[in-house]
Amino acid sequence: MARAGHKYPLLVYRHIVSRWWSALVFMGLALFGWAYVEYIQPPESLLLLPFVVGPFLVWPWHVLIAAGILAILIGIFFWLIRFAAYVQPYPNHLKLVTPFMRINISYKRIKKTTVTEMRYLFPLKSMSGWVREIFSPLATRSALVIELTGYPMAPAMLRVFLSRFFFKDKTPHLVILVADWMRFSSELESMRSGIDPNPPAQKKRSKDSILARLPHK
Repeated sequence: MARAGHKYPLLVYRHIVSRWWSALVFMGLALFGWAYVEYIQPPESLLLLPFVVGPFLVWPWHVLIAAGILAILIGIFFWLIRFAAYVQPYPNHLKLVTPFMRINISYKRIKKTTVTEMRYLFPLKSMSGWVREIFSPLATRSALVIELTGYPMAPAMLRVFLSRFFFKDKTPHLVILVADWMRFSSELESMRSGIDPNPPAQKKRSKDSILARLPHK
């Protein structure tokens, strides 16, 4: 019986979450800094920087501390789940997992798969500045586009839990970006065709080997 394939981390998910966790931790530390300054100095001494500090002067220092702790905790949570999103081929379906969603895509839903670079699926010129900055490190990576007859769940729900870079247009499909797309593609096609891509190693049977059957002089 064919076994489950390897787990392939979703690079888009990891890349975006990695950016968020560092930004949140930085934000938390910045709030700690403002709380400290406001606590040890009168607000009047900060009026020299009204455009920067002004909005924070109406916040009690303990509120800033609480917001900072919350931002850091969320950042740590994001750091922990960076590698929790992956795809894994199974004998009868493809499993896609994120920390907040788990779906099984039957192979009967898969029409075909193609490989192309991310920059051709998502042209940089169509993106705003900050989105382009986020996407640029992924632009030259090759992704597997899985064309589907239909989604296993409501498309609106999928778009809530997955980044826009999983969808190149409105047709049923998924853009899967993993580190080793060749291995993933080969394993996926083997599973779809009913061939075990990872057969168990055959045990050595010395007594039944050809050499064991040869007559001894």
